[in-house]
Amino acid sequence: MYPYRKILELHADKVSLRSIALMTQHSRQKVTEIIELAKQKGVKVPLEEEMTDPWLEDFLYPVKKQEASGRHLMDFEYIHKELARPNVTLTLLHDEYVQEAHEGGKIPYAYRTFAKRYRDYAMKYKATMRIRRKPGELLEVDWAGTTLTVLDADTGKHVPVYIFIATLLCSQLFYVEGSYRMDLPAWITLHQHAFEYFGGVPKILVPDNLKTGVTKHKELILNKTYAEMANHYGAIIMPARVRSPRDKASVEGSVNIVTTWIIQALRNVTCFSLEELNEEVWKKLDKLNHRPFQNRPGSRWSAFMEEEKFALLPLPNTPYKLSEWRKAKVRPDYHITINSMFYSVPHELIGKEVEINVSPKIVEIYFNHMRVASHPTLYGKFGQFATIKEHMPDNHRLYVEQTPEEPQLVRQLHTSLLLSLNNTMWKSKR
Repeated sequence: MYPYRKILELHADKVSLRSIALMTQHSRQKVTEIIELAKQKGVKVPLEEEMTDPWLEDFLYPVKKQEASGRHLMDFEYIHKELARPNVTLTLLHDEYVQEAHEGGKIPYAYRTFAKRYRDYAMKYKATMRIRRKPGELLEVDWAGTTLTVLDADTGKHVPVYIFIATLLCSQLFYVEGSYRMDLPAWITLHQHAFEYFGGVPKILVPDNLKTGVTKHKELILNKTYAEMANHYGAIIMPARVRSPRDKASVEGSVNIVTTWIIQALRNVTCFSLEELNEEVWKKLDKLNHRPFQNRPGSRWSAFMEEEKFALLPLPNTPYKLSEWRKAKVRPDYHITINSMFYSVPHELIGKEVEINVSPKIVEIYFNHMRVASHPTLYGKFGQFATIKEHMPDNHRLYVEQTPEEPQLVRQLHTSLLLSLNNTMWKSKR
């Protein structure tokens, strides 16, 4: 066996290739090959204690053991790469491997051995295990059960801050941010911040069944605004099923990790604004995402960069513009109420239920999936009206269209007619 460890350590000490070859009594070509292979596979000095010569040989030359067994060789890199593709499974890859072995007149490994060897390879050399999760496929989102607080300098009171957690399942990379609110606008905005942090969008969003994501728990009806946001980014929403612990195990595990390493780590830190608190949260987040794995190489961040980021959907050219869907019954005065402001609809819809899409700039009203009215969003003093004349009944419209000048004009016309009539009568008498 070659002294792999000694060769790499001497090279790190800037000993020349000729000197390393003389000291290890191996050819300079072989020394160069070992150093190049180590560089390609990311082996860096100082080496870990477990990186013995047998370990390094197995890592740098994984086919040697397979060749000794007389079996058809497994291309672990190919298997790992193919498993990143949608709907490609280890069973499919094993079937293709068996067919290839038979065509070459060699003996293939059984599926159980095939799967075990891939698992051993992935656990030893890769940061992710693609049998469990496809890269870029799933993002779990939830609120942490534990809150942080911000100290209000004016009142001296502690204001609660709710913690949003997003976790990419393949690499286990986290995004964490605090918010004063847990409403729908905050929920949508925090998703957008997570997508920006990851630099892409996962294919599936998995929320726990909270009201900001799901409107009815028994039927799992998605919130319409949440569904529109996901559609804008090219993702779909797959809520965790009610009373299904297996669906929530990973979510709850992520929440527990974030609670320990971020929320509890900041328990004695006092902040006076949400911005200040989030700066502290992101410092802890950076440490957590770069924290080395215990039983495999790399960290969450390296796993994400090397094995998951490539699979994310690209961010759209323009971010999603928040709008909120509501329902309302048309009042007898043919208006609906949104945030204490009044918007008109055609008077024929009095008493009907309509759907309303509210955005920062426009209010759109729909009946039977057809838009029946749109108004600029009103701000400022409560009780303002946005009324379109065409929405009024005829008698209301005639009343409104009558200007203050009209009665005066009528009187002037009436006086003119009377004078003209009197003059005509006076002339006839003469």
